[in-house]
Amino acid sequence: MSKFWSDTVKRLTPYIPGEQPRLANLVKLNTNENPYGPSPKVLAALQAEAGDTLRLYPDPDSVRLRETIAGYFGLETANVFVGNGSDEVLAHVFQGLLKHEQPILFPDISYSFYPVYCGLYDIAFSNVPLNDSFEIDIAQYQQPNGGIIFPNPNAPTGCLLALGEIERLLQANADSVVVIDEAYIDFGGESAAPLVKKYPQLLVVQTLSKARSLAGLRVGYALGHPDLITALTRVKDSFNSYPLDRFAQAGAIAAMEDRDYFEQTRQRVIASREKLGVELGALNFSVLPSGANFIFARHEHRDGAELTAALRERGIIVRHFNTPARIAPYLRITIGTDAQCALLVSALREIL
Repeated sequence: MSKFWSDTVKRLTPYIPGEQPRLANLVKLNTNENPYGPSPKVLAALQAEAGDTLRLYPDPDSVRLRETIAGYFGLETANVFVGNGSDEVLAHVFQGLLKHEQPILFPDISYSFYPVYCGLYDIAFSNVPLNDSFEIDIAQYQQPNGGIIFPNPNAPTGCLLALGEIERLLQANADSVVVIDEAYIDFGGESAAPLVKKYPQLLVVQTLSKARSLAGLRVGYALGHPDLITALTRVKDSFNSYPLDRFAQAGAIAAMEDRDYFEQTRQRVIASREKLGVELGALNFSVLPSGANFIFARHEHRDGAELTAALRERGIIVRHFNTPARIAPYLRITIGTDAQCALLVSALREIL
């Protein structure tokens, strides 16, 4: 540790992102990126943006993008906040809406950035265990709290919570902000976005990284009551007034507008996920039901770390988590193209 570090930096345990190796002919199934490129309309919008206007700052309020997102969900512009990827949006959420006297609640197996934010912003939290089926039990969230947050579908398990259960949770927590992190919702779930008009404590966070193939552009957004959006904007404008550059705003608008391409590619991912789940089952893997663009699976007799290493030797990388202990046997496998999934299955047959 450097003597120049602040006490905050010294006590941090940073988030570890998925590996981005520079290897030729790699089958990359570890970071839940979409296997299909962005809409051609996105690429055209980016090309059109490359001009003299790059000397000017982008719109700090991203008004056109917020109008586009609001129109997509049948909301008002005042219901929409945008940021540099959903991770930045979530960072502002933790600081602006989840820092209270009571500890916040989130699952014990969930997005590993949540405890990192709590460490960065000195937020007390309590982990709520998933049940034996790796599902969120809403009854366990009916306790005093400073806020609630979880992904739906959950990560890394992929398990979905029905919209009716989320509404039950909201009804039981009228005085706490409830954040539904919907990074993967488009691959099989029902968004809680329609509930925003009914529940002022609800904030829904989504990203363009997954279903709209824009992980490299970094655009995320939140949907909620104007009071919640104002809080996030106050944090943003105290940190970085220009989080989205001109390319990000132009590309994101085009991606939201091209609904046909979005529908085609997400259905291809869903079909590949279902096929891969069946094939892994035939190899004696137990596969959790997934509503995401990945699956969470364990082999009946082989260790998760061992399988991860063996696949890597064959040029295929998947994600393995050592902690907590009960998920150590599992592999989180991103859904690739059918050709990539076939290579994975072939490699597993050889290993097993």
